[in-house]
Amino acid sequence: MGTVLLLLTMACTESYQEVSYGPGSIVPEEVLETMGPDTFFVNIEVPDTIFELIYNCSYKDDCVLSLWDLRYLVFLHRNLEGQAVVGEMIVNKEIAQDVIEIMRELYDASYPIEKARLVDYYDADDEKSMADNNTVCFNWRTVSGTGVISKHAIGMAIDINPLYNPSYKFKEGVEMIYPEVGEEYVDRMSGYPYQIERGDACYNAFVRRGFKWGGSWKSLTDYQHFEK
Repeated sequence: MGTVLLLLTMACTESYQEVSYGPGSIVPEEVLETMGPDTFFVNIEVPDTIFELIYNCSYKDDCVLSLWDLRYLVFLHRNLEGQAVVGEMIVNKEIAQDVIEIMRELYDASYPIEKARLVDYYDADDEKSMADNNTVCFNWRTVSGTGVISKHAIGMAIDINPLYNPSYKFKEGVEMIYPEVGEEYVDRMSGYPYQIERGDACYNAFVRRGFKWGGSWKSLTDYQHFEK
């Protein structure tokens, strides 16, 4: 809460400095009309308060990135009810501007994203975060089920609404689904809420900026995943 208040203070006139909406907060439409949505779209270096939160959690001592390589984003997104929700994300600085533009584009299109909180609120446990349908980027980790460093570990991949857009593959005849509770959403013919489809607003916003969609991969199908 305090971090977002600081960011709003930086972006607003003095008359609005007492307004505070932390990540996950719903912003009333009357506040948006007064302050303007631009106030809530922020791209900055990782603040000390955020580094204290992520250190030894999503950001570990063996991380190959320096803190300077990362950026902290604050943005608005719409949920299924159409409410404006404050989101946050840590990304690689190389894609920070792309991502803030994508989030603004999705917000303007009322494309639903349920939540976007740092994975550290889930103890950097990717499975827990995905099961809660949390949209996330940076997390120093390996690819699920392997020892390979993930694109998320360098802040170059984003998982959007992961519960409803699971990752799955067959390995030695065994179906592997991430998150495990997303099994029923592997069937893309049912039209689930938050479902990403080729050619929809989410797909187009990412692909137009050079991101690759995991939903088009062959050996592994990863509907939630966009990477650059």
